[in-house]
Amino acid sequence: QVTVVEYGGGLVQPGGSLRLSCAASGRTFSDYGMGWFRQAPGKEREFVASINWSATRREYGDAVKGRFAISRDNTKDMLYLQMNDLRLEDTAVYYCAVGRYGATSPQENQYASWGQGTQVNVSA
Repeated sequence: QVTVVEYGGGLVQPGGSLRLSCAASGRTFSDYGMGWFRQAPGKEREFVASINWSATRREYGDAVKGRFAISRDNTKDMLYLQMNDLRLEDTAVYYCAVGRYGATSPQENQYASWGQGTQVNVSA
């Protein structure tokens, strides 16, 4: 099993940028698709982005398309989420997740392992 820890959250003003990182350990990181999800207060967890094992395919949630970019470095067992043009509604706890397989997926049940989350606050 791959375990993950997220970091890089914080407070940012609207229009600003932030990069989240997710460090993986355990089994072969490069075998698995990876994803980012988020959960805002009082809302259900929602899909943000996913990337396949080889970084040749990416998927994004509608709310973040064109503003966020997911990437991975299999030589370092790292996953990233570059977030640009942040909005108030991007405020949430962001979770890194390890896929059950190598493909991308927006479905939570396709992920086998989750981090503890990192808080992102967008506020003026």
